[in-house]
Amino acid sequence: MLQDLNREERLQLMRFICSFAWADLEVRPKERAFIKSMIKKLDLKPDEAKEIQKWLEVPPPAELVDPTRIPRAHRELFLKTARQIIASDGEIAPDEQENLALLEALTR
Repeated sequence: MLQDLNREERLQLMRFICSFAWADLEVRPKERAFIKSMIKKLDLKPDEAKEIQKWLEVPPPAELVDPTRIPRAHRELFLKTARQIIASDGEIAPDEQENLALLEALTR
């Protein structure tokens, strides 16, 4: 559950969400709205929200989005949230589907 994540895990989740939003090289308005709602759900601080906003302009660095570093206890939550972000705009691009399949494989 979201409330079980510590500060770094919350930011890690948001890095993954933002990277999935960028999978088709465009962050759409519905994806931005989803990310904004996640910032509220995670009760992130203003400085954290500002950092996440930067990831909507430029994707988070790939080295910070390492699926093997997702805590085992939170892997299902990360997968569920990744599925939600790619479905949020009503379109699932091939690149998004490919990234999701890779995340699923690497977190098992």
